Formats: sequence, structure tokens, C-alpha cells
Amino acid sequence: MPNYKVIAALSLVALAACQPRSLPPVAPGGQDMPVAHQISAAEEQQIPIRVLQQINTLRGNIAAPPLALNPQLSAAALAHSRDMSAQNRAWHWGSDGSSPLDRARRAGYFGTVIGENISESYENDIQTLSAWMGTRDTRDVIMDPAATNLGFAWYQEPSGKVWWTLLTGS
Repeated sequence: MPNYKVIAALSLVALAACQPRSLPPVAPGGQDMPVAHQISAAEEQQIPIRVLQQINTLRGNIAAPPLALNPQLSAAALAHSRDMSAQNRAWHWGSDGSSPLDRARRAGYFGTVIGENISESYENDIQTLSAWMGTRDTRDVIMDPAATNLGFAWYQEPSGKVWWTLLTGS
């Protein structure tokens, strides 16, 4: 005669396996979307300083001169971060066809624009900087010894997606 307790226990295990699981959100390409971190007002003050410190530490390792935050380059970076969000794509051209140099000039920066790094992510500032340092082209913008100025800004959408822009100049 079958053991009803064993059958009941196995039935419960089988039913538990059929219960729906909570799965992470999935992006259109089938990739898991990370949980978004909302940047707080306190972090807004700390992020540019933290990024500047990290960059200057990295530059110091190769004897490159330190960068100084430049408010005009940061204003140009913020304008571009907002514009990339409005366009819903990360690229170096503004919705009006502007280049990084055009945006820097509009913001009142009349030095030499060395380069621009951009990113669309759910990552924080240090993770974004780390990703830029992991790619030669974006690393070269950050580490260029001719650079003396840094503009850094972001725009965060209500969804948590962050549009990052970094500009270097001299």
C-alpha cells in the first residue's frame, strides 16, 4: 500500500515548483536590467568631487597633471546629458547638430576641448568611470596629459537611467 505521507510531500514540492517566481526586469534585448539607484541631493554635491579625485589619482599614476573642475565645461556636459535623454540615445551630437566644441563655446568655455565621454547607464559615477577606463578611446580622453580642465555632469530620468557626460579641455 503506498505511503500517503510521501506522496503528499512530493505533491507539495511539485506544486511549489509551479508557483510563479519574481524575476528581475528585462530590457528589450533580453538583458536583465539592474535596479536603479536614485541620486540623492547629498550625492549631487559629492559626485563631481569624487570623480575629480578618482581621475586625478589615476592621472597621478602616470605623472599627468591634475585636472580642475571647470563650471563652463560642466554646464556644457549637463546640457548634453539632458539632450541625450531627450533624444533617447547616447551619442556626441546634440539634437541641434552641435558638437562638444559647440556646446563648450555656448557655455562660455573658450579653451581647447580635448575630448568627450558619454554613457547611458543605470550605474553610479564610479562604475561609469571604471567602464570608461576599461576602453582605450574613453581612457585616452581622461588621461590625456594636455588636459587641465574637467567638466562632468549627468541627468537622471525618473526611471533611474542616468545619462553621463565628461568633457576635458585645456
